[in-house]
Amino acid sequence: MSPSPHLRLAFGLALALVILSGAPTANAQAAPGPQQGSTLGSRLETLDVYSPSMQRSIPLEILRPTDTSTPAPTLYLLNGAGGGEDGATWKAQTDVAQFFADRHVNVVVPMAGAASYYTDWRRPDPGLAKTGENNGRNMWTTFLTEELPPVIDRKLHTTGANALAGLSMSGTAVLNLAIAAPELYRSVAAYSGCAMTSQAPGRQFVSLVVEAGGGDADNMWGPPGDPEWTAQDPYVNADKLPPIPIYVASGTGLPGTHDNLANPRLKGNAITLGSQIVLGGVIEAATNYCTHRLADRTRDLGMTNVVFNFRPTGTHSWGYWQDDLHRSWQTLADALGVPR
Repeated sequence: MSPSPHLRLAFGLALALVILSGAPTANAQAAPGPQQGSTLGSRLETLDVYSPSMQRSIPLEILRPTDTSTPAPTLYLLNGAGGGEDGATWKAQTDVAQFFADRHVNVVVPMAGAASYYTDWRRPDPGLAKTGENNGRNMWTTFLTEELPPVIDRKLHTTGANALAGLSMSGTAVLNLAIAAPELYRSVAAYSGCAMTSQAPGRQFVSLVVEAGGGDADNMWGPPGDPEWTAQDPYVNADKLPPIPIYVASGTGLPGTHDNLANPRLKGNAITLGSQIVLGGVIEAATNYCTHRLADRTRDLGMTNVVFNFRPTGTHSWGYWQDDLHRSWQTLADALGVPR
């Protein structure tokens, strides 16, 4: 089923929002070296982990459980297109710290990776190097699935059980990461991501998200038509998703409970609210199309481990992703073997 002209227009408007929003705020490069950490309060820690494949250190924010005397599993939580290098982060925009305060789990949030799709790139990207003030090497699949987990398990004395969740750009990435490392995660959750990356208009959406961050998608998966685009398409490769509990959510783009001036994230700004309703609605309608196609694909494959939550309302915004995290925690917690 190909997207209707209306949905193609929706993708076009969504891409316009990405371009108009500008590149993510750059952050200073962490110096290579051994893992270093500093405590921010009793539960929140920062940690720099050196990535041999990227030849640079990656900053993390880690929420520890209240009781650290007993090993806990790990939830890797990925930020969106800004990669945590701007103000659009899980900690800044949601109640993640409060929500996990009484839950026995380590929450690990990489604070880098803007516009990278958290994938392994073919070559260093000069644009992303300038944006992120780093060397432009992006080997995120390698880092997240091979380099980082052993460091986290050793330093935090974890149970070795892992789950993974992401939103928007990383809502696509978490599905690819699950395919790349089918034995690593016990459960995965994707919120408002577009699983179709190799076909129009999803391919154009990926390219322009990367371009909005200053990068060139040719350096990521090659030029349009390169087989790597198909290899990195969770919709096409849905049959390779591991047989673990997978939670996928999206809204319709229609205004909902978080699309009003009572939303504290909007700070009473009517212009910001209008942008969230109109442009955020268009983006969510576009990702909703992708998610429905993924649901059709997994149903045709007879996959019963993928649960879809199609919200009747909701724009592409943080209030709904906070709700999605809360709802999906039941699935993630059960897979990790901890109380909900």
